Amino acid sequence: MSYSKSLNLLLTTRALADGGAERVFVEIARRFAARGDRVTLAIDCAVPTEDLDETTNPRLVTLGGNHLVGFVHLVRLLRRERPDVALAAVSGSCSKLAGAVAVAGTKTPTVASYHGFEEWRTGRLAATAYLGIPLLDRVVSRYVGVSDGLTRELIERWGTKAEKTLRIYNPVSLDLAAAAASAGDLSAREPIVLAIGRLSPEKGMHDLLEAFRHVRRPEARLVIGGDGPEREALSRHIATLGLEGRVTLAGHVDPAVHYRRARVVAVPSRTEAFGLVVAEALAHGLPIVATDCHGPREILGEGRWGRIVPIGDREAMARGIEAALDEPGAPDARIARAKTFSAEAGFQNWADLVDALAAQS
Repeated sequence: MSYSKSLNLLLTTRALADGGAERVFVEIARRFAARGDRVTLAIDCAVPTEDLDETTNPRLVTLGGNHLVGFVHLVRLLRRERPDVALAAVSGSCSKLAGAVAVAGTKTPTVASYHGFEEWRTGRLAATAYLGIPLLDRVVSRYVGVSDGLTRELIERWGTKAEKTLRIYNPVSLDLAAAAASAGDLSAREPIVLAIGRLSPEKGMHDLLEAFRHVRRPEARLVIGGDGPEREALSRHIATLGLEGRVTLAGHVDPAVHYRRARVVAVPSRTEAFGLVVAEALAHGLPIVATDCHGPREILGEGRWGRIVPIGDREAMARGIEAALDEPGAPDARIARAKTFSAEAGFQNWADLVDALAAQS
């Protein structure tokens, strides 16, 4: 379905680049703007970037870090803008948007996008997005899960209605031109193991450090890209393990730059509903060693396109990394698999959903 007129859309999440979910949602906002829609991107704690502020499309609006202040701001924004469709990503933002739509009384078609199995444990607002689904259901028009596994969980465990719940894979910007050309190309690279993710407990970076200590390749180096609440603890753990010369905490990075240098990508997550890094690494033709979480397992086809090891099994992760360093393999099949998750395919699913809701309202 294609909706003929330009739409007025409101998208909201917690930050511009706090994690993969936020990066994806900003990309979705940009693509709606590029097709001619008027987009407001409402972020809890936003700062103007090089190309997004209150004068651009998408228009960047800061709700405020305090949830109550942000909620009131969101209610006013809904009443003033009267969007054709409103969308939220990450559980806390889903709860906030659903409540704001109810209070605003605008009857705006609303989409709640879920990105994690365990987000309900991270705070009261996040828990409401799962435990409060019977209440949210009065306002939410559609629920979106970012993998088949998470979508089933929303229906079977949390009680969303099957007819209102659908799976849309995260749209991934694939830099296929920068992919490794051959197995020889990968083998010629320095033995760099790359991990990218928010530095928080569910990403399993402590497990990865323990595993890397047992990698029997003293010349191998580990680069961890990302930031978050565990940064200081990870830094101390690196020192405790005596890995200062072999491990780098790189902070916020341009992932593409590091994919072009790495020989192997490690994904040590303890829970992962999708796994943006997995899809991006496949697009670069890189061998992947990932824990047996729903998202990575689904993207890697139960191990067809990458190595899968038990969650928390540091020895298995170490042996998987060694094997991938020794034999990175040909990139062709991995690159072909990555196309399943292209930004074009993913965004088209989002566009079809938004256009259908706008046409019905």
